[in-house]
Amino acid sequence: MTGVLPIALGKATRIVQTLLKAGKEYIGIMHLHTDIPEEEINKAAESFTGKIEQLPPIRSAVKRRLRTREIYYLEILEIEGRDVLFKVGSEAGFYVRKFCHDFGLKLKTNAHMSQLVRTKAGPFTDKTWKTLHDLKDAYTLYKENNDESKIREVILPIESAVNHLSKIWVLDSTVKTLCQGADLSIPGISKYNEFKENESVAIMTLKEELICLGTSVESSEFIKRNEKGKIVKTKKVFMERNLYQ
Repeated sequence: MTGVLPIALGKATRIVQTLLKAGKEYIGIMHLHTDIPEEEINKAAESFTGKIEQLPPIRSAVKRRLRTREIYYLEILEIEGRDVLFKVGSEAGFYVRKFCHDFGLKLKTNAHMSQLVRTKAGPFTDKTWKTLHDLKDAYTLYKENNDESKIREVILPIESAVNHLSKIWVLDSTVKTLCQGADLSIPGISKYNEFKENESVAIMTLKEELICLGTSVESSEFIKRNEKGKIVKTKKVFMERNLYQ
C-alpha cells in the first residue's frame, strides 16, 4: 500500500493518537476471481455502506474478534473485466483487504485486493502530500541558501493536525491556566464550533495556536444555556507554559 501517512516530529508526536482515530479514504483495485455482471457489483456495493461487521485478518495488530466499523461512502469508479476500481471512506480500524474478500463472498465468488492507495488520513489528503524526495530537496535548499520556504511547505505546524476536530477558542487570559493543565470552563471561552458530549476537541488561542486537546464533558448546547460550568477536561497540553502571561 502507498499513500498518505502523517509523520510527527518532536513534541508533535503526542498528536498522532488523535490522527490514528480519524477517518480514512482509500482508492484501490479489487480483483474478482470470476466474471460478474456490472449491475450485480454495483448492487453489492450498496450493501457495504453504513455500519458493517468485520473480522480482522489473521495477520493484524489487534485481537481477532468481530468488530463493527462504519463505511461512510463506497464508489465503484470503473470496472474492467474482473478488476474493480473503487473509492471508500471509512472509520479508523477498517481493513480494506478484508473488505475485498468479504465483497467477493457477497458476490458468491472469491476476490482479493491487488492495489491500494490511502488518499486521506484525517485532515491530510493526497492533494497536499509531500514525498521524501520533496523533504530532501527542501533540506538541501535550506543548507545551501538558508532558505526555509520549502521546509515550511513540507513540515507543517501542529495546528494542521487538528483541522478535523471541533475547536474552542479561548480568551488570552485563560491560556496560562490551560497550559498548567487546568480544565476549561465557560467564562474562558470566546467562540466555538458545535460539538457533542465526550468528543475530542482542540482548544485554540484567538491567534489560531493550539493550546491543548481535551474531552468535552458537556455539548456545545450547554454553553448556550449556561454562564458557568466545566466544558472540557484537559488531556494533552502542547503550548509552553510561559508563552502567555
